[in-house]
Amino acid sequence: MENLWTKNLRKIDPYVPGEQSSDRDIVKLNANENPYPPSPMAVQAIKNFDTGSLRFYPNANATPLKRAIADYYNVGVENVFLGNGSDDVIAVAFQALFNSDLPVVFPDLTYSFYPVWCSLFGIPYKNYPVGDDFRINAEDYEEKNGGVIIPNPNAPTSVGEGRDFVEKIMEYNADSVVIIDEAYVDFGGESSVELTKKYENLLVTGTFSKSRSLAGLRIGFAIGSERLVSVLEAVKNSYNSYTVDSISIAAGVASILDDDYFKQTCSKIIETRQYVTAQMRSMGFKVLDSKTNFIFATKDDASMKDMFEYLKTQKVYIRYFSLPRIENYVRITIGTDREMEIFLEKVKEYIG
Repeated sequence: MENLWTKNLRKIDPYVPGEQSSDRDIVKLNANENPYPPSPMAVQAIKNFDTGSLRFYPNANATPLKRAIADYYNVGVENVFLGNGSDDVIAVAFQALFNSDLPVVFPDLTYSFYPVWCSLFGIPYKNYPVGDDFRINAEDYEEKNGGVIIPNPNAPTSVGEGRDFVEKIMEYNADSVVIIDEAYVDFGGESSVELTKKYENLLVTGTFSKSRSLAGLRIGFAIGSERLVSVLEAVKNSYNSYTVDSISIAAGVASILDDDYFKQTCSKIIETRQYVTAQMRSMGFKVLDSKTNFIFATKDDASMKDMFEYLKTQKVYIRYFSLPRIENYVRITIGTDREMEIFLEKVKEYIG
């Protein structure tokens, strides 16, 4: 017989991340990680870190890193919020900003953490289907709602929209908080940070995990009006005042200051992405135009699930989603040129 206390345990289907393998020989293209190391300045900041200071709590407001981000994006320190990765930042935003009886709305094909948070926090939600071309229709979001969240560029589709699209979303949602998740914007997308100065109800989130190669340090941020950020701070400080550790603060500041390295690695990933896209299209794959550090691809006369499984036997890991509408697509992170040549060679073997 089941114990009565078990009835009080929360039942939820959690987010499932890309598979992590301890095998260092694999070509790992399944988690949208950056194939290049962090900025040399960030590495040096970690090496020079005074480990004796770890006995103290970190700066609760992570002020040095906030200031560096504010300067970089030309906003005020009061407009920056920090957390333990952008997942933490967005989770806080769901709790702080989505408190209506109306549903929060987002695309049907998008970051799968969104419905998990809604279920966890008891937030009603509604999906709008993306088009056959996987584009998001701004007019869908004209309907009254309890909040909007849209990744731009979107994941897993890799499709990005321009600033006009975001302006439309804002015009349709003057009475709702709108979150634009920009985890991948540095790989060719168009940022909406400047629009936060125009719209007090707009929050833009970002991460150091992708374009700054610091996924292991977990640094996420949001930029928005002082009013939105103050509410985020109040919620964060209600359960954890120290979300960014001291080493992450030091490395994050150094990474922001090393802008040349940041731009070089982003450009390299874009260049490799364009090459791999062209190669796959020449093999008969349909590859969406990507604004991210990954591509989304299918082939009408081949099973992408079988290709995913075959590549895994060859120690090449990509991502497959067994979901309606995209059950014959795969998501491929852009690695180094050498890694992508191995990937292309194995794909040729599979389809050959």
